[in-house]
Amino acid sequence: MTEPTTPNSVPEGGPDDSDLVADDGAALVADDADLAADLAADDGAAMVANDADFVDELPADLNITELSGDYMLPNNNRRRIPAAIYLVMAIASLILWITSADSSPLVNDGFLWIAIFLGAFAVYGLVAGRTLLVDETEALVTATATVGFPIGHASAQMVWRGWLSRPVWRLLAYSADNPPSQRAIIVVDGINGNVLEWFAEKNPEDWAQPASVAVGSDD
Repeated sequence: MTEPTTPNSVPEGGPDDSDLVADDGAALVADDADLAADLAADDGAAMVANDADFVDELPADLNITELSGDYMLPNNNRRRIPAAIYLVMAIASLILWITSADSSPLVNDGFLWIAIFLGAFAVYGLVAGRTLLVDETEALVTATATVGFPIGHASAQMVWRGWLSRPVWRLLAYSADNPPSQRAIIVVDGINGNVLEWFAEKNPEDWAQPASVAVGSDD
């Protein structure tokens, strides 16, 4: 004979509502976790793909990996290219202000100020973009004649001097003996080739071979 059951009773050994809710909750959490993992994976792949679209690249004349012959440092007069662009923009703004300031609501005194600032910057760029007439080889020859000893290892760097950005060569040179017994720094004008500054001294650097340094460190 079986016991009567009520609508709210559960037969002995069968699952109750709490077990069903727990199972459903666990399945929902698992589904949410899988969905979150899939979304994170998709977002990660999209970010990697987007990062791959942005690549830093040097101009061809500055990329040493593509160097096939003698390298020529870009001339300082390239600074006049943006200066000329600014000058054209300044002239165009000034013309618009003169011809349309009183008749057009789109043209106001801001065009005049733009013309003044761009014009001033353009003039500065044209002056600062003077042509480099002395290359690094000629500067090295001048440096050799100045320091009074044969130069072996040397490096040259073009820099700018003064408010008008006059191009100059700054050279660090070592004597030709091994190891070098002397070193010097020379600043050579990049336009007329004159020596602006120079200083020479005995080389205080230790140019010992790595093998001898390693042996000495073991003692």
